[in-house]
Amino acid sequence: MSEARPSVAIMTTTPSDLDAAAVLRASSEALVRRRLDQVAEMELLAQWAAIHSDDAAGGMVQVGGEGTPLVREHCLGEIALAREAGDVATRNTLADVLDLQHRLPRCWVMVRAGKVEPWVACKVARLSRALGADAVPVVDAAVARMLGHESPGRILDVAAAKVIEADVAAYEARVEAERRRRYLAIGRTDEHGLRTLIARIEAADAVWIDATVSRVAEIITPQHEHADADELRAIALGYLARPAELLALLAEEVTPAGDLPIDSTQDGSPEEPNRAIAFPERLLDRLRGVDWSKLAPKAVLYLHLHEAALAGRAGVVRGEDAIGPRTLGQLHGLLRGAKVTIKPVIDLHDAVAYTAYEHPVSLKERVHLRSGGDYWPWARSTSRHVDYDHVVPFTDAPPGDPPPQTGTHNSGPLGRTHHRWKTFAGYRTWQIGPASYLWRTPHGWVFLSDHRGTYRLL
Repeated sequence: MSEARPSVAIMTTTPSDLDAAAVLRASSEALVRRRLDQVAEMELLAQWAAIHSDDAAGGMVQVGGEGTPLVREHCLGEIALAREAGDVATRNTLADVLDLQHRLPRCWVMVRAGKVEPWVACKVARLSRALGADAVPVVDAAVARMLGHESPGRILDVAAAKVIEADVAAYEARVEAERRRRYLAIGRTDEHGLRTLIARIEAADAVWIDATVSRVAEIITPQHEHADADELRAIALGYLARPAELLALLAEEVTPAGDLPIDSTQDGSPEEPNRAIAFPERLLDRLRGVDWSKLAPKAVLYLHLHEAALAGRAGVVRGEDAIGPRTLGQLHGLLRGAKVTIKPVIDLHDAVAYTAYEHPVSLKERVHLRSGGDYWPWARSTSRHVDYDHVVPFTDAPPGDPPPQTGTHNSGPLGRTHHRWKTFAGYRTWQIGPASYLWRTPHGWVFLSDHRGTYRLL
C-alpha cells in the first residue's frame, strides 16, 4: 500500500501580496508543508534507531510496542541533543514512529502523504501500544480509513473503541490494574481556609457524584443569591461530607415542611442536632420510612452499540458526552442501582417534517442520530448541545404555495460558532441525503460532509 506525497508549491511572495483566494491556497499548502516537515523529522529519528539497531554492543531495548525493532539503550542521548529535546520526549517520539512504521503501516502511509496531523497518528500509536502485534491491525484498518476525512477528536474516539474491541480481555486487565491506582488526596489548608480535594475514582461513581452535586446546587441556589455556578457546586459538595444535613436537604424536596418530628429539649425548645452524630433518633426513625429512590438524580443516557453486543457477543458500547467507549461490563457498573427506562429504537429511515420554524424535540433526536454531531466540515463535536439549523434557510411561502417545513430533509446540527459563520460569512449549503451535506465556501471551495467524514471536492 503506497501513496505518493503531494507536491507543494514554495511561496515566493509575501502574504501581504496575496488576495483572499491566494491566501486560502497558500494556507492549505503551508499546512501540508508543515506536516511533511514533521514527517521528515520523524523519519530521521527512525533512521537513527535503524543505525543503532545492531546488538553488537549489547544493551538493547524495545521502546515501541510488540513487533518493533530493538535499539541500543543509550543511543538516544545524542540525537536528543541534536533535536534540542529532552530524552524522555525523544524516546516517546521514537516509540510512536516505530509503532507507526511497523504496527500501523496503513496509518503511516497517510501520515507520510501529509493527509493528517502527525500528532494524531502518534496518539493512536500510544493508545494501541499495549496491544499485541496480532491485535493491532484492527486499529490500523479502522483508523486509516478516517485519516484525512474526520476531525482528530472523532478519530481518537474510534481508536479508543477499536483498542477495546481488538483485545477485550487485555483491556479489562488494564482496567483492573488502573482501578488499583484509585486515590483520594486532600491538600494543605491555604491562607483563606480553603483546601483542594483531588480524586481518581470509578467513572460511574464520578457520574453519580456529579449528578448529586448538581441536584444539591439546584436546591441551595435561593440561599446563595450571589454565588456563581462553580461556587454553588463547591458548597454542594460539602453536603456529601455531612450525610444528615444532606438527607434533610433532600427530604425537604419530597416531604412537606413540618411533617417530620423534631426532638425537643427538657425546656421545650427544639433540639439542635449535632452535625457529627447526625439526626435525633425520632427523626431518624421517620426518615427510615422515606422512599429515598425519589431523591435519586435523573439523567438520560444515550448509548450506541452494535447488534453483536445485544446478542451477547463481545461488543463495545459508546456513550455520548464524556462517557466514551466502554465494555458491556462497564455499562452494567454505570447503571448499577439505577432505575432504567429503555426508550424505543427510532427508525432513522423515516422522514418527518413539521409546518413550523422551530425544531421539535423529536426532530432534534432524529437529526442528531442521523448526523452524529456538528455537520460543519471536519467538526469535532458530537454533542447534542448545539443549534439545529435549517440547511436551506426557512422562508415564508407566497400565498397559495405549500407552506415551508422544518424536517429531516432540511436540518442539521451546528455548533454556535459554525452556525454564525454559515449565517453571516457567505457560505452556501445543500442537504443531498439523510445525513449528507454539501458546503461551498465564500471563495468556491466545496466540501462533502457525511457519515464517512469530510471530503474536499473542489
